[in-house]
Amino acid sequence: MKQEKQQAIALMRYGAIAPLIAGLDEDYPSKTAFYMELSTKGLVGPDGRVHHYAPSTIEKWYLDYQNHGFDALIPKGRSDAGMSRKLDDELQERIRYFKTNYPRMSAAAIYRQLKNDGFIINGQVSESTVCRFVNQLQIELRQTPNRDMRRYERPHINEVWCGDSSVGPHLTDADGKKHRIYIIALIDDASRFITGIDVFYNDNFINLMSVMKSAVSKYGRPKVLNFDNGKSYKNKQMELLAARIGTTLSYCQPYTPTSKAKIERWFRTLKDQWMAGLDMRDFRSLDELRGSLYAYVQSYNLAPHSSLRGMSPQDRFFSEPDHIRCLTQDNID
Repeated sequence: MKQEKQQAIALMRYGAIAPLIAGLDEDYPSKTAFYMELSTKGLVGPDGRVHHYAPSTIEKWYLDYQNHGFDALIPKGRSDAGMSRKLDDELQERIRYFKTNYPRMSAAAIYRQLKNDGFIINGQVSESTVCRFVNQLQIELRQTPNRDMRRYERPHINEVWCGDSSVGPHLTDADGKKHRIYIIALIDDASRFITGIDVFYNDNFINLMSVMKSAVSKYGRPKVLNFDNGKSYKNKQMELLAARIGTTLSYCQPYTPTSKAKIERWFRTLKDQWMAGLDMRDFRSLDELRGSLYAYVQSYNLAPHSSLRGMSPQDRFFSEPDHIRCLTQDNID
């Protein structure tokens, strides 16, 4: 079995048990009830079809993960029986891209586009195969919960971290070249503590991952990571990283800015207080600008916050040491 398919199956299994791992199963009277409902409802596999698994199988996934981590969910040998082999992972991902970004695009139009782009050669895959996958994908997209994160605001730290990026100032380096700067930040929902932040020349997943890994190693893993639907945040690499560290991903619904209101409000504060006071002629490198940003974030984290009854974000965050479980580099990588 290809490594990509093994990871896809492992991610499907992790997605099934993620509510238990993140502690979001309060709607169920017991884990057994959770397994039973999930077994009845079924899971959408990497082939795009709904598969039903026995409650005992789902329980085994959960116990394997608890005892041995994400690698225990990776199937050994041929565990992909019954999954479509006409549509490989690359084709399925391409169809998902079209249907997610162009929801009104018909299966026939997607099939034609795949042929035009060279993903399908005549005779390899039929239009009816693509049509069946698109029909199943539409059911999956309707059934996938995309709940407003307001429901998941928690009273404790490391329950929810919200992440986002913002355009920063323009920097002219020592060679006279002008750069646009991007700022990537993570904020703890309960304490307003900035757990991760950095400045970059590019807003991409690699830079986001470096901020996340640094934050998790210092302040522990959150139960939920909340992002918008940007390509830097919603991809297979992000799913794998979340599964490795044992957190659940949540993505904001379109046109619901309240889902990430705290991080957006914090970026406005950053621009009003830090960026507005910068004289960019004083900076000739990203490291120099980074030092100024870190100093501002430290002062913010130490300042009393009105929504925290006069406590600073740092004091609020470290008032619950039992909720901080730092991970080693091996756990993160």
